[in-house]
Amino acid sequence: MAQFYSSSPRKATQQTIIVTPHELDSLGQGVARHEGKTIFISGALPGEQVEAVIYENKRNYSKAKTKKILSPSDQRVTAACAYYEVCGGCNQQHASSALQQSNKSHALGQLFMRETGLLPRQGEVISGSAYGYRRRARLGLQYHVKQKRLQMGFRQRASNDLVEITQCPIMVNQLEQLLVPLRRCLSSLSAIKKLGHAELVLADNGPLLVLRHLAALSDDDRQILLQFAQQHHLSIYLAGDSDRLERLTGSDPYYRVDDLELGFNPRDFIQVNASVNQLMVAQALEWLDIQASDRVLDLFCGMGNFTLPIAKRARQVIGVEGVASLVRTGQKNAQINGLTNVEFMHHNLEQDVSCQPWAGQGFNKILLDPARAGAAEAIPQMVKLQPERIVYVSCNPQTLVSDTKLLLSSGYGLTQLRMLDMFPQTGHIESIALFVKKSFAHS
Repeated sequence: MAQFYSSSPRKATQQTIIVTPHELDSLGQGVARHEGKTIFISGALPGEQVEAVIYENKRNYSKAKTKKILSPSDQRVTAACAYYEVCGGCNQQHASSALQQSNKSHALGQLFMRETGLLPRQGEVISGSAYGYRRRARLGLQYHVKQKRLQMGFRQRASNDLVEITQCPIMVNQLEQLLVPLRRCLSSLSAIKKLGHAELVLADNGPLLVLRHLAALSDDDRQILLQFAQQHHLSIYLAGDSDRLERLTGSDPYYRVDDLELGFNPRDFIQVNASVNQLMVAQALEWLDIQASDRVLDLFCGMGNFTLPIAKRARQVIGVEGVASLVRTGQKNAQINGLTNVEFMHHNLEQDVSCQPWAGQGFNKILLDPARAGAAEAIPQMVKLQPERIVYVSCNPQTLVSDTKLLLSSGYGLTQLRMLDMFPQTGHIESIALFVKKSFAHS
């Protein structure tokens, strides 16, 4: 449930109430009604009666904290993370995976109902492991002057302060095992006070570290990092400025999808949940129903996560991407995998696309995977191409619904919708939808 905040906070009353939440919002708070007002209650789950203390009152809603659980839900579980109460990374570890998924699916369906008048039938949630799934994590680094030690961890909830961590159960095990030795290694550097952040990524050919440093590293510091890399079998990249990476040691990273090898720059976007990514690509391919004669357009294509698997099956594929470096990587990936029927083009798809060379070509199927801003600029040109099928991969249900309205008004029907549980233990809702041209719906 979306929350809209007033700019004028009202004085907290510290009133104690007894309520039963009816749903869970994206922040992991129970949502209840009390005396005609919506109450958001931290620590409460749907269906359980709780005693809660209101600590903030606003015109249309109040915020409260659970004081006592009077009748616990059978969907309540013990959080797996020791830092769950303070870390800002997760907000739903106290809810079972089944409750998290059903609540997200319900929220997605209700959003469609409110905005379009349709309640689409949703297929089974596409999901993987509830923990140990995250193959990328950025860790803040901060030298604590008084304690004379380096802190490494994630941001606290509603704060810029760090939660120093030694474990993180949502990270893949190979990265989690690096947390303690990595902090120890970085603490031994002479540049300890000039470190920005450390990003850990698990590629299919091994883990890698991107270290942001705000001052030049000495030869001794570089040697320490080289020894750490050798000991833990990882690649290290140094980011002395915001635009350039220096590979200190290791090999170019890649990951596999659909039996293809996709190389990437350590700073490139890749889906953090490898298993759900595999399932998502497979679902997109199934819904596109690609034939050997098809010409497919892949918008917001990145470095080819969908483009290259499509190219294995179609006559021709064109991928369009707004980041030039990703276009170059996509071209390289096509060459590595021996795919000659695919072309990558550079264009900002949030701007007018009508004059682009691909805009007037005859594509009979389209896939798009936009950023959170959606695809409002691209859709009018897409529908002019009159594709039979459109598969839309979304990381923002609000823009998915907005773009759905455009497609519905252009003669397309929403025939399939599935939620992607890409980020278990959080409120993020990702989804995949199939739109079919009505003239092809029963052909």
